[in-house]
Amino acid sequence: MISDVDQAALINALAAELKRQHVVTPPDWAAFAKTGMHRDRPPTDNDWWYVRSASVLRTVYLRGPVGTQKLRTKFGGRKNCGMAPDRFYPAGGNHLRKMLQQLEAAKLVKQAEKDAHKGRVVTPLGRKLLHAVANLVKAERAEQAAKPAPAEV
Repeated sequence: MISDVDQAALINALAAELKRQHVVTPPDWAAFAKTGMHRDRPPTDNDWWYVRSASVLRTVYLRGPVGTQKLRTKFGGRKNCGMAPDRFYPAGGNHLRKMLQQLEAAKLVKQAEKDAHKGRVVTPLGRKLLHAVANLVKAERAEQAAKPAPAEV
């Protein structure tokens, strides 16, 4: 299950899987774009697009139906306003929208309506991918725990 594993390890493993399968690809402008008004500089990690896409997929799984506005709120942050008090700014919407579109083109998410809420939800294919990666991470953690610690001299 998704909630049984370390979330950082899950997102990193899912990002590697998305990159390996060529599910999402960063656009040309991704190397220069900030992720929101609350950031001073663009991300320094070259694979930030894959990591953020994996995090978006996990968020859609947990909170779906989800739209761009909810994701902007989730990935937003506090802006340092100098002498003035800090305040919250949402993340930029363009990169989140493009990630959702790429995940939708890969048939991992789809648009749906649930009661009064509409947005994107995870498809069975996306759920299968998430569970497979979660099981892989869980197996790796169990394998590391089973290894005896090296004896100190």
